[in-house]
Amino acid sequence: MNFRASEAIFTRAQRVLPGGVNSPVRAFRAVGGIPPFIVKGKGSRIWDLDGNEFIDFVGSWGPLILGHSYPPVLEAVQKAMQNGLSFGAPTAMEVDVAELLVDMVPNIEMVRMVNSGTEAVMSALRVARGVTGRDKVIKFEGCYHGHSDAMLVAAGSGALTQGEPNSAGVTRGAAGDTLTAQFNDLASVEALLDANREQVAAVIVEPVAANMGVVPPEKGFLEGLRRLCDAHGCLLIFDEVITGFRLARGGAQEYFGVRADLVTFGKIIGGGMPVGAYAGPRCIMEKVAPTGPIYQAGTLSGNPVAMAAGYKQLEILQANPGYYRDVERKAQAMAHSLRDSAKKHGVPMTVNQCGALLCPYFTDEPVRTFADTQKSDLNQFKQYFHGMLERGMYLAPSQFEATFINVSHTEEDILAVCAAADAVLATL
Repeated sequence: MNFRASEAIFTRAQRVLPGGVNSPVRAFRAVGGIPPFIVKGKGSRIWDLDGNEFIDFVGSWGPLILGHSYPPVLEAVQKAMQNGLSFGAPTAMEVDVAELLVDMVPNIEMVRMVNSGTEAVMSALRVARGVTGRDKVIKFEGCYHGHSDAMLVAAGSGALTQGEPNSAGVTRGAAGDTLTAQFNDLASVEALLDANREQVAAVIVEPVAANMGVVPPEKGFLEGLRRLCDAHGCLLIFDEVITGFRLARGGAQEYFGVRADLVTFGKIIGGGMPVGAYAGPRCIMEKVAPTGPIYQAGTLSGNPVAMAAGYKQLEILQANPGYYRDVERKAQAMAHSLRDSAKKHGVPMTVNQCGALLCPYFTDEPVRTFADTQKSDLNQFKQYFHGMLERGMYLAPSQFEATFINVSHTEEDILAVCAAADAVLATL
């Protein structure tokens, strides 16, 4: 494929944008090469500046479950924008979206709209601290919850130590109240809770860890977190920026049958536009200003154009439960095909899949923890990524991101990506 136009604009971009991008993974640093600059998307396809066409398995990192430029969503946006882009005042559509969320998601009664998943998580953690009167939170190594200071934390030197910043600019003080446990390891959580009795406000988790590839929760893990949080008087927060409305209409709470105290959402509730939300039962959410002492505000929160897009997408998902069976079936078919091709060509590979999410790891060992993900052969992934890109398959440019299957992916698309993968794996 020819990427000359993308290369030219990437050269310009690096003079005015850090790394030439506005979000790090887009720079292709993990895989090398020039990122295609995208100009258009329709259904399951995207096109770049050079006219190259790709079947897209990123979907704007998850929210485009119906595909690019889905006509009813675009129509809703076009209609809303005729009346203005932002008011900084209440609109009826905010209420419509909140009512729809409450109707779709188990265990929530009230919603606060924000502008991103990062903002939703940051706000939910503040609520947890405000409600419990405690300072510390537990997160899991390998789980990503946005770029707020308290969440950019790596595990300390010992199992019971405080977190250490893993980004320049994050102070030890900001990281000090964040404790890091191991995903799929209840004992590590229990040890932290026991060592910090009556100090932990919340345990926050991606129900399916989707920022170290795709690592599903093992049987009993989420149930165990619920049990431990109840025993220690802390809140359980599901970060559903990735899994919300992707696994099921009610998200991970419905899919796994486990209750969270607070849940955070991202751009999927805006149909792909910048938006986020946090939600929970009335007794917790009424602690948020103006009805309570926990302050949080935002001029663009509940933006009318984003709300219009989100309402239409959620309305369609609510009316079509079969969509979830369809995307899961396609993801299973792709996962099975990848495993078969890897075995046929003698390539060590483990493929994790949950719902519409999947990720191939270049290791023959099971992947159930963050440490397991680090065993994947990154050089083989780079070769796999570029081989797929040359064959018109647009995958996430990192081993540690998910492949997203959308409603717009046809049976032919799935056959095409499987055939491309088989051809690439034959060369490794």
